[in-house]
Amino acid sequence: MTAEVGKVSAPLTQRQEARRRRILAATHQLACEGGFDAVQMREVAEEAGVALGTLYRYFPSKIHLLVATMQDRLEHLHTALRRRPPSTDDPAARVAETLMRAFRALQRDPHLADAMIRALTFADRSVSREVDEVSRRTTAIILDAMTASPAPTLTPTPPTPAQLSAVRVIEHTWHATLITWLSGRATIAQVKTDIETACRLLTPPPW
Repeated sequence: MTAEVGKVSAPLTQRQEARRRRILAATHQLACEGGFDAVQMREVAEEAGVALGTLYRYFPSKIHLLVATMQDRLEHLHTALRRRPPSTDDPAARVAETLMRAFRALQRDPHLADAMIRALTFADRSVSREVDEVSRRTTAIILDAMTASPAPTLTPTPPTPAQLSAVRVIEHTWHATLITWLSGRATIAQVKTDIETACRLLTPPPW
């Protein structure tokens, strides 16, 4: 992460990183309480204890803020998932279980989940770096679940091009199911079925 988005390319100092963490924590709290509309730049600055101009130097808009918050949430999820990975031998089942755990973690804070997904939906090219980071983190979560074996003597096999293509489809499906669930157009059971169906792309056909 670099200091003052779009302004300075130097790595953040310890003080700057602490300020950035306060900004993300304030965004997280406001989004949990009131969703997308509750995240206003002035309120975030006040909650984080920074000047409004300083906030804009780190994050040019609330969309940048919320997409960065989603990246941060996914990093925490990834750490938690690594500590307690699925135990099944089937890669498709491991990925499905992992994504359902991630889904349930987001489900606990529906206002926050809605705010982050709406920000991803509204993001334009100016937020492409942050959106790419969210995508990379989601891909890393899927790849970790796919290649991690419960048998410690086995060495994970690098994913094939076909598997990487399947991972992209799974990622798109996961985001789409979040949107349909948040909009009330899908039940948790339907989300689970769709994710499991997409994850079966990782299992090669018998022929």
